[in-house]
Amino acid sequence: MRIFIYFLPLIFSTVVYAQTTTYERDSVMLRKIHDQALVNGKSYSWLEHLTTQIGNRLSGSAGAEKAVVYTKEELEKLGLDKVFLQEVMVPKWIRGIKEYAYIETESGNTIVTNILALGGSTSTPVGGLKAGIVEVQDFEDLEKLGREKIEGKIVFYNKPMEPRHIQTFTAYGGCSHIRYSGAKEAAKYGAVGVIVRSLTHSLDDYPHTGVMSYGDLPMDKYIPAAAISTKGAEMLSSMLKLQPKLKFYFNQTSYMMPDVLSHNVVGEIKGSQYPDQYIVVGGHLDSWDVGQGAHDDGAGCVQAMEVLRIFKDLNYQPKHTIRVVLFMNEENGTKGGLKYKEEVDRKKENHIFALESDAGGFSPRGFSFTSSKEDFERIEQWKSLFKPYLIHYFEPGWSGVDIGPLKKDGIVLAGLHPDSQRYFDYHHAESDTFDKVNKRELELGAAAMASMIYMIDQWGTIQHPVE
Repeated sequence: MRIFIYFLPLIFSTVVYAQTTTYERDSVMLRKIHDQALVNGKSYSWLEHLTTQIGNRLSGSAGAEKAVVYTKEELEKLGLDKVFLQEVMVPKWIRGIKEYAYIETESGNTIVTNILALGGSTSTPVGGLKAGIVEVQDFEDLEKLGREKIEGKIVFYNKPMEPRHIQTFTAYGGCSHIRYSGAKEAAKYGAVGVIVRSLTHSLDDYPHTGVMSYGDLPMDKYIPAAAISTKGAEMLSSMLKLQPKLKFYFNQTSYMMPDVLSHNVVGEIKGSQYPDQYIVVGGHLDSWDVGQGAHDDGAGCVQAMEVLRIFKDLNYQPKHTIRVVLFMNEENGTKGGLKYKEEVDRKKENHIFALESDAGGFSPRGFSFTSSKEDFERIEQWKSLFKPYLIHYFEPGWSGVDIGPLKKDGIVLAGLHPDSQRYFDYHHAESDTFDKVNKRELELGAAAMASMIYMIDQWGTIQHPVE
């Protein structure tokens, strides 16, 4: 007993020393990662080329294919162990000529207003569509009005994003179902078209597009759907109160074509200790066909690429295989994410962690995690390492659309959480351009992602610990 008591302080001090030494090692590495991103970063120059030289990148477009070629070439320059393309069939939707819309009062006067066809929408009849308009907020209002008051009219969904939510993605989630299913629901009551208030807190003249679906409606029941700018929505609502019988005109020539071949872009550094266990970091390479797709999601793609560049430049040899995946077709189909999961299953690859950046290139605040309670509690213990960089906001929650199909017991999914207050000013709009991205904020986001990937690589997960 005396011998045990004698050695107990020595054992305890040895454990404390080991823990302290490990903490210091990780702290030093996170500092090196941030130095690399802020001093030698390439994410901003990559984004400049992707946005200003290539531009918007809707799935199936020439821009999307140029982006595939460019990012593959840039990943190859990093000297990764493997870079390859993964074939995926994607939707091809064509916007057509620029949309045109106006409000017509009883006196015959017209006021032009800005709209954008929603992604996947059919066209208006040749020459456009003009009809009376009925204003609603949600699908419950359609039921209250009934077919008698809706048939033959254009339904105007005027539901603003809720301003009281600090997390703007919560406000977006409260309205996005209207954009997605609004045409399908209105068509059931005989509506001839749909106009949806843009999903943004900003009051401006930029309409915000986004994906919509007709669900199981037969094609002869499809009706055209477009987003109207928030200023346009405010004006239209005010005018309807004064002149309920005014008419709305809009013309769009959008249409869907058969699916076409595209690619996910994949690059990896082989793990030294667990080469058959994969850690994924990624974003989606496609964007909508307006603006330049800078925040959504060019920023996420170049940040994911930067993670691997940082590790290569630091001569860091990961224990696990770290793979960057630039997914195609997140915006209007998620075919890239689904294809990646299909290939994972086919090859029987063992993925332990996946991190996605798809919330803009703003200042990072932390991460959300889809994981077991035990894995989350374990990751929470690292918060003190992240606090000096103000990226210690860790919470359970949504991780990302493209990595979502990977979800299963034992894998940890995570999403980068940047400050979200300005994201929906630009989301799916003409204003999502390179000049809206701050270089330092973008680089800090890449460093945050590399830091989390490093910690997972060093420590593993509950079901896949590092020995």
